[in-house]
Amino acid sequence: MKTLKEQTDAKIEAGRQANPEFMKGVDAAINKAKEFEQGANALKVGQKAIDFELPNQEGKSVSLQTLLSKGPVVITFYRGDWCPYCNLQLRALQARLEEIQALGATLVAISPQVPDGSLTKSEISEMNFTVLSDQNAKVASQYGVAWEVPEFLLDHMRVDRNLDLEKINNGNGSVLPIPATFIIGTDGIITWNYVNVDYRTRSEPEDIIEALKNLV
Repeated sequence: MKTLKEQTDAKIEAGRQANPEFMKGVDAAINKAKEFEQGANALKVGQKAIDFELPNQEGKSVSLQTLLSKGPVVITFYRGDWCPYCNLQLRALQARLEEIQALGATLVAISPQVPDGSLTKSEISEMNFTVLSDQNAKVASQYGVAWEVPEFLLDHMRVDRNLDLEKINNGNGSVLPIPATFIIGTDGIITWNYVNVDYRTRSEPEDIIEALKNLV
């Protein structure tokens, strides 16, 4: 089975072949973001995780404190079910979910999407982990992983992909989370994280599992 990096690298290469000018723009935007160290303010290993209470796809509130009472929590921020890289990542996590749960952990995926009928019917909602809605990217901001999306990317989504992020995210489509993953111990302390402003690269499920093993 291919690693998640191999899958995302293949998708990036396919994008370069299909739309090289657009991908050059993406590279430039990400390099600019890196120059400004976006993501440098993300919560770090050893810091206390910030508690939150967010609705799941059925509109029911779920708090971090409640999740931690059951064991360690793996939080992964994703852009939305419309993002092909997010779907690759979450499918890869779903494939290793039994191993994650066997280590006593709960997997939680958070995006700015509104918990409405469209999310309930999405592929992600059919996966066997908790999906939460962080409208206005408030929690993403608290964790230091909110990103102001460049206008050219917003134009690409509107024109080329027919994606209205303002509607999908309830009026705040210009801010998306940096794809980031945090592992939080039962004491509320962050024990491992992965933060990368390049939305095309994600943490490997294998690395998450190894980090959870170190908690046991």
